[in-house]
Formats: sequence, structure tokens, C-alpha cells
Amino acid sequence: MPAPGPDPLDRPDLPDRSGLRGRSDPLDPAGRTRRPGRTRRPGRPHRPGRPLGAARPTVLALGGYALTRVIGLVVLAIAATASGKDGLHRLKGRWDSVWYVRIAENGYGHETILANGDVHSDLAFFPLFPALERGLSAVLPVDAATAGLVLSWTAGLVAAWGIHKCGEHAFGARAGVLLAVLWGVYPTAFVQSMAYTETLFTALAAWSLYAVLRGRWILAGVLCAAAGLTRPTAAALIAALGITALVLLVRDRRLPWRTVLGVLIAPLGWLGYIVYVGVREGSATAYFEVQAAWGNSIDGGVALARFIAGLPWPAALGLCAALALLGWLVALCVRQRQPLPLLVYTIGVVFVSLVGAAYFGSRPRLMMPAFGLLLPPAVALARLRARTVLPVLAGLAVASAVYGAFTLLGSGPP
Repeated sequence: MPAPGPDPLDRPDLPDRSGLRGRSDPLDPAGRTRRPGRTRRPGRPHRPGRPLGAARPTVLALGGYALTRVIGLVVLAIAATASGKDGLHRLKGRWDSVWYVRIAENGYGHETILANGDVHSDLAFFPLFPALERGLSAVLPVDAATAGLVLSWTAGLVAAWGIHKCGEHAFGARAGVLLAVLWGVYPTAFVQSMAYTETLFTALAAWSLYAVLRGRWILAGVLCAAAGLTRPTAAALIAALGITALVLLVRDRRLPWRTVLGVLIAPLGWLGYIVYVGVREGSATAYFEVQAAWGNSIDGGVALARFIAGLPWPAALGLCAALALLGWLVALCVRQRQPLPLLVYTIGVVFVSLVGAAYFGSRPRLMMPAFGLLLPPAVALARLRARTVLPVLAGLAVASAVYGAFTLLGSGPP
């Protein structure tokens, strides 16, 4: 009987992650010294002739992520055909996608007045995504809506690549691969296949964080500024860079000029758009007033508490359990001693997503860019053999795809 083939996820040349240790990282807030080099797991026989090429983990990460998205699209296509609905239209032509396309084609200035008198202005949407839609539609023979889909799918791959690099830097190549794939099977990962900003923002955030981890502060600041032109959640990324620089200053009693410049560049995109809306509307707080009109004001979690209190007790209990699970994941991230910029960013995204008055159903989507939440399960799965890991990932991919098809063909994303 022939010997079994190589196991692409079972690498004897990877370090022992049982202690949740990563590579030497000068940004580790505890200033610990980690074990250098690569060691085999105790008790495992060495299998020669299986070197881990520099490109192979990236190929596995991007291939695994792309496969999760293909599964989602196939399930959506089957469900749409069975129900007689247009799945493609729901990916690029409904909900927030319509607002982005309108901005791409006509610029800002559109308002919708609801039956209750509330005014929804397109100034609530940041400009980078529709600007790129406009640019792509001018270069490619497609309309702005299709350009948005191309942009989102491309950004999803770039995001998965950046997520993989962050995970690899912190806990090794195997964990990095699994982290990228887990992001692709996130419960609301169907949004990653839509003409929405989540993939673009996550791509910019992941690569900005990776640049910080590699000490490339100016690049990190530029990417953060671009993220600040994409989503308001960039406030968490700005905080991550600022707090990391502050820790370095306290620890080293000095900051290189590149670090200072990167930190100064980081908030320019986010602040620039806030100032633009303020000047346009003649009020320094105009952007926040626009968001409040959409029901997205910051209330410290009061709206969330009221939402839970208004549910039937079984649903309220289940939601409280989900929030407890979220808190447990955050605690695991802290216990993992994740790199400081990644940890601050993750906690910041979760915090921003919970303290607003936005509709509760949108909160899981708003937290999706916090890929650091998936590092604990990624590291746990990295300890298992591929014959165990692959069925788990396959089951999660199918479950995520089914949920995505059900949601898209039903009420849709909030």
C-alpha cells in the first residue's frame, strides 16, 4: 500500500505553538523574549523532504479563503435558482450597495426622507469605496455596481493575505493559514461577497497592522489613513497605532521620527472626511448628526441593552450567551498575549460595534473586521492534524454559506 501523501496543514518544521508563543516581536507589550528558531513537536518523528516554502502558506491561505467564498456563491446560486430570485442582484444592487453606486455615479448630495420624517443622507458613507467604483467603471467595461463587486472580491483576497501575514507573524504559518480561512467562514462572511466596504477596510487594516508589526510605520500610517476614508471603524485602527507608539515611547523613552510620522499620518483620512462633511454642512458636528439621523449615534450600549430587554426571554437568554461568548473570545485574545497593535485594534472594533445605537442585526457584520477574535480558535486548530481540521473547516464553510444564502434571499443584511 503506498505511503500517504504530504499533509499540507501538518508541518513538522513549524514551531510548537502549545505555549501560544510567536516570533520575536519588539512590539510585544510585555517585552518578553520568545524562543528563537523552529522546533518540532515533542514525540513526533521527523519527516524529511517537506520544507515549507515561503510562498506555500500564502497559497494555502488564499486558496482556502477563495474556496470558502466559492462555496458561498455556489450555495447562493442554487438557492436563488430554487426560489426564483436574483442572487447576483442581491450582491451588487441592494441595501448599502445602492448608496455607494449613487455616490460613484453622481457624487454626494442625495437624501431620502422616510415616512416618519427621518432624513437619511449619503454623507453617512465614506468616500474611498465609491471613488474606486467610479475609477474601475471608467477603466473596465462594467457599470459602477459591477465594479463594486470586482473591488470587493479583489479586496477580500488582499484582506485574507494580510490576515494570514498577521497570524503568521504572531503564531506561525499554520495558524496564519487557518486564521485566513476562518475569516472566510465567519457567520456573516456572505458580506465579503457583496459590494460592501468590509473587505476593503479589512484589507487596509490588516496590512496596516502588519506594517506596524514589521516596524514600517510610515506605510502603516498611509494604509490607516486610507482605511479612515473607508469606514468610521478606522477609529479603532488609529487607536491601535497611537497606543502602540505610546507604549514604545514609555518603554524606550524615545520614538524614531518614522514612528512619529506614521502616527501623525494615520488619522488624516478619517479626520479629513469628518472635516469635509462639517464644512459642507456648516457645522463641526455635521457628520455625527448625519449618523444620528441614520440611528447610528453613540449611546454607550443603551440601545443594545434596551433591545435585549425587549426580547422574549429565550431569545434574550440566547443573545446574552452570545455576548458572553464574545467576551470570552476577547479574554482569550488577551491571554494569548497577541501583539499589542492587533489586540488594541480587535478590542477597539468590538467596542465601537457595541456602543452605537445601530440596529442590532448589523453588529456581527460591523465586528467582522476584528479578525483577531479568530486567533484563539485558529491557534487551537493549528494543534490538530489535517484530517481533523479539514472536516471542521468544511462544515463551517457550508454552514456559513447556507446562512448567507438564507439571509441574502430573505430580509438581507441590515
